[in-house]
Amino acid sequence: MVTLRQLRYFETLARTRHFGMAADQCAVTQPALSMQIKELERELGIELVERRGNSVAITPAGQEIAQRAEAILNQVRELSDYAHQHQGVLTGPLRLGIIPSIAPYLLPAILTEVGRRYPTLDLQIRETQTGVLVEELVRGDLDAALLALPIPQPQVETMALFDDRFLIAVQSEAAKGWSGGDLRTRMERERLLLLEEGHCLRDQALQFCHFANMQARKALGAASLTTIMQMVAAGHGITLLPELCAQTEVDRQRVALIEFPDDAPMRKVGLAWRRSSTRKGDFRALGDLIRAIKQPDEEAERG
Repeated sequence: MVTLRQLRYFETLARTRHFGMAADQCAVTQPALSMQIKELERELGIELVERRGNSVAITPAGQEIAQRAEAILNQVRELSDYAHQHQGVLTGPLRLGIIPSIAPYLLPAILTEVGRRYPTLDLQIRETQTGVLVEELVRGDLDAALLALPIPQPQVETMALFDDRFLIAVQSEAAKGWSGGDLRTRMERERLLLLEEGHCLRDQALQFCHFANMQARKALGAASLTTIMQMVAAGHGITLLPELCAQTEVDRQRVALIEFPDDAPMRKVGLAWRRSSTRKGDFRALGDLIRAIKQPDEEAERG
């Protein structure tokens, strides 16, 4: 009899094309995973995998079985989600993905408020780049993701939470030179420090600047905003910094923040989930909680 465990192991192997990686992701030994897949082949009476040492090739029949296995596993997850709905809002496990340019600045407050208002919620966090989060969300490995919108994926539904405007971060000693004049023109003369390829924050900054070809050759690609801010403080360039990150990342003795006088660029932060999910009530409640966390910060800034 075909089991869900066998389907999960095979779907993971078909996705990774590697026995070792698939075993790691399934938290089992490689021989145990291989044995279950051989048993699945015996049950179905067809060859699913061409074995080439650790690497594998999936047969045409195996590719079809992998797609059906993914659909079955997603339906099982949705069945579990549906059952959780009847236990109340935001209860049980919820796998939440967050991009790196949001997680350090908002996650501590989210976890504190979740613990206070929803003590039976088991919030499991995954922090990585947008592309990976969306892929895992669609595949069913995540329940929801907190990231920058829009998400051009028809299988995903989103809820906008708040706008996060960009500020220009410059070395404090150079701040006087930024008073007056056209800020965009001035930025074109500077070295723009950005996160490395794959971070949506990099793409948003280049989209705003409209001089990606010139600046991409001059820009540093860093792995973290902390590295970028240290480079700005030392006078090695400027960056566009989301206001959400400013309080944590900016040393006001060494870095000055320049506000755009009007029509400031900004990113829209929101929550995303699969359109087919039965937990939309949970996701909207989580989105309302995040909005409530962010609102006092915005009121303090206006005050």
